[in-house]
Amino acid sequence: MSDNVYIIDGARTPFLKARNAPGPFSASDLATAAGTSLLMRQAFRPDQLDEVILGCASPSPDEVNIGRVVALRMGCGLKVPGWTVMRNCASGMQALDSAVANIRTGRSGLVLAGGTDALSRAPLLFSDAFVRWLSGWYATRTVGQKVAALRHFKLGSLAPVIGIMKGLTDPIVGQLMGQTAENLAYRFGISRDDMDAYAVRSHQRVCAAQDAGHFDAEIVPLIGRDGTVYKDDDGARRDSSMAGLAKLKPFFDRKYGKVTPGNSSQITDGAAWLILASERAVEQHRLTPLGRIVDSQWAGLDPAQMGLGPVHAASPILQRHGLALHDVDTWEINEAFSAQVLACLGAWRENEYCRNELGLPGALGALDETRLNVDGGAVAQGHPVGASGTRIVLHALNVLRRTGGRRAMASICIGGGLGGAMLVETV
Repeated sequence: MSDNVYIIDGARTPFLKARNAPGPFSASDLATAAGTSLLMRQAFRPDQLDEVILGCASPSPDEVNIGRVVALRMGCGLKVPGWTVMRNCASGMQALDSAVANIRTGRSGLVLAGGTDALSRAPLLFSDAFVRWLSGWYATRTVGQKVAALRHFKLGSLAPVIGIMKGLTDPIVGQLMGQTAENLAYRFGISRDDMDAYAVRSHQRVCAAQDAGHFDAEIVPLIGRDGTVYKDDDGARRDSSMAGLAKLKPFFDRKYGKVTPGNSSQITDGAAWLILASERAVEQHRLTPLGRIVDSQWAGLDPAQMGLGPVHAASPILQRHGLALHDVDTWEINEAFSAQVLACLGAWRENEYCRNELGLPGALGALDETRLNVDGGAVAQGHPVGASGTRIVLHALNVLRRTGGRRAMASICIGGGLGGAMLVETV
C-alpha cells in the first residue's frame, strides 16, 4: 500500500472554441499531441508506464476505448494497458482518481492519466422516425413494397438531431444543463447582472493570465494539417463587457431566463494530462514531484441542482482534514455557468443549506474570491467535458507553485446530479 501519490508533471492543449463546424483535431489527436510532448520530456520511456487512463465523454465511433488508441499512438507499446473512463464533466478527474486508487493499492506505480474531448465533432443524428422508416425500407423486396414505403416517407423526419443537445440534457429530469443553472439562479436570487459581471471577470482574468504567461508552462501548442499553429486558448474575449453581454438573449428559458451563451461555458475541444507516481516510482526513476494528491471525493445530489456538486464534494474533504474555506490557498471551481459558481458560493454562506443539505452545524462561510479561479475559467476558456477535470487540477497546482501557496482544491459539477473534488498540495 502506498499513501502518497505524487504529481510529476502535466500538460494540456490549448482549448479551442467550437465554431459551428468540426474542429481541426479529433479527441484522440488532442490527447496524443499533449501526451506525446509531455512524455518526451520525462526521465522514463513511455513503455515504462504501468497504465494510461483517459477520460472522455464523447469519443467518436472510430475512437472506441480511446485510452488504448491514444496510448498506442503515443508509443507506449503493446504491453502498457490503456483504458477509458466516463463520468460526464468529471471524466478527466475520474481518470486521476482511478490512477490514485491503483497506485495506493500497489497495482500501478507510474500512470499517465487525463481527459480529452472534441465537442465540435459531436455528431448529427438521424431522428428515430427516420431510422424506423429506413429499417422498413431495407426490409422491402418488391417494387410494390418500395412504392408503399415511399408513400409513408415524411420529409420532416430527415431533420437532424443535434447530438450534443441530447448529451447535455439530463434524462431523469428532462432538463438541459443550462436549465439546471436557471434553477440555481432562482433558488439563490442570482441576477442577470451578477452572472454577466462574473463572466466579464472570467474573460479579464484569462486574458491577464495569458499576457503574464501563466499558462505557458502547461500548454502544448498544436499544429494543424494545414500548418496553422494553435498556441493559446482562443475563447477568451478581450472586449468582453457588461454592455456587450447584456445584448445576448437567454438561451435555455427564453421568456424568463437569465442564463445566456455569454455567461455559460463554451463548447470547446481540448485535452489535458498528469503523470502520477508512487514513492517507489519516484525513487526508481529519480523523479522530482511537483505536488501530491491528498484526497478526493465524489457526491450525489438532485440532478436538477447539479451545479452545486462542488459544494457537496469539497465540503467532506474540508471536514476530514479539519480545514475551513480560508485554509485552502487556491480554489478551482469549474465554470460550467456563472450562475452555478455563484450558487456554490451562496450555498456555503447559508446556514440552512449547510445544515439541511450537507449535515453541518451551520454555514461554512464566505469563500475569498481572490483565491477562486484566479486565472479565469471555463466561461472564457471553454469546457471540453472530458478534459476539464484534469485541467483544473493541473492549473491549481501551477497556481500554488507560482504564488507560494501550499494547498489547493479543484472541484467540478457533473451532469446527472454529481460533484467531484480533489485536494492537492505542493511538495
